[in-house]
Formats: sequence, C-alpha cells, structure tokens
Amino acid sequence: MWWKIVNPESNLTPEQDPPAEARSPGFGAALWHAVQEALQVMLPALVLAMVVHLFLAQATVVFGQSMEPNLHANQRLIVDKLSYKLHSPQRDEIVVVDRPDMDEMLVKRIIALPGETVEIRRGIVYVNGQAVPEPYPHDLSEYDMRPLRLEPLSYFVLGDNRGNSNDSRYFGPIKREEIIGRVWVRYWPLDKFTLF
Repeated sequence: MWWKIVNPESNLTPEQDPPAEARSPGFGAALWHAVQEALQVMLPALVLAMVVHLFLAQATVVFGQSMEPNLHANQRLIVDKLSYKLHSPQRDEIVVVDRPDMDEMLVKRIIALPGETVEIRRGIVYVNGQAVPEPYPHDLSEYDMRPLRLEPLSYFVLGDNRGNSNDSRYFGPIKREEIIGRVWVRYWPLDKFTLF
C-alpha cells in the first residue's frame, strides 16, 4: 500500500513535488558558499604572508651597479629581517637600507660600526687606524675621506663598486632604524643562487 506523504513545505504530494534541481539552493547561495571556502584558505595565507613580510623576510630587487661585481642590477634578493632583532648588524654584511630622503631602497655593505672611526686613504679603508681586510671583490679606485667617528647606532656603508656608488661617503652614516635587514639569499637568476 502506497502512502501519500505530504511535503511539510507545500501542499504537494511526492508525485507532485518539483524536480530536485528546483529545490537546490539558488546560484547566489552556491556562490556565497564558494567565496566562504576560498576565504578560509586565502585569508590565513595572506595573514601569514604579511607576518613574514613585516617581521621575518622580504623580497627586493637590486637597482643600479653600485654592488658590482658581487650583485648586479635586476637580481632578486631575500632580505632577512629577523636576525637584527636578535643581534646588531656586523661588518662586511650586505644590507638593505631605506633612507627617508630616497625613493628606492639601497643595497650596501657595512664597513664601520657604531663608535668606530672610519677613514679612507687612496682607496684603502681604515677603521680605528687599522686597514680593514676586505676579502670580497671590490673596486680599488683611489679616493680619500677624512676620519669620521660614528655615533651610537650609526653605521658607515659603501657599495662594492666604489667608483660608482652613492653611499656613506656622500650622504653620511646611516641610522640603525634605516637598515631593513641583511641580504640572505640571491634567488634570481637561478644560476646565480647564493646564500650570504
């Protein structure tokens, strides 16, 4: 014996109910469900990316020729922003500098540290009266700079291409807060991949 069950949402019997497609949620509801699922995946990824960018690491591009022959224009770098929260910048480290009076960030090498006296004679860098060993390739153009004593939290930076670099010889020492971080990886081009 067949029972006629009445659909509680209508006065139709099962034989008269509309097809399943007509009873399914509308396009708007399906779209909203898809958006919710996408947000559940994308939102945490965006938050994680922002945390990494703000506190841990940042990608940047080399502009100009001031770090040749060690870094070339348009090479891509990852900057480590965490290390300098744990310790101070060190001599010979390549850093990214964000000066308020310049449009682009600079990539330079730390040459002298806070409290030190830096001087350049015939292209040779002296710190506290002693010639500084510079084992990396760099330009040895002859130029001079009178002794300069660095204040606390001030750093003296140079480009490796000394004859073609806008650096502390011209704009003076940089402040600690202007250092974004230490160059950690050159990741592009792939055949030049380097950990610093």
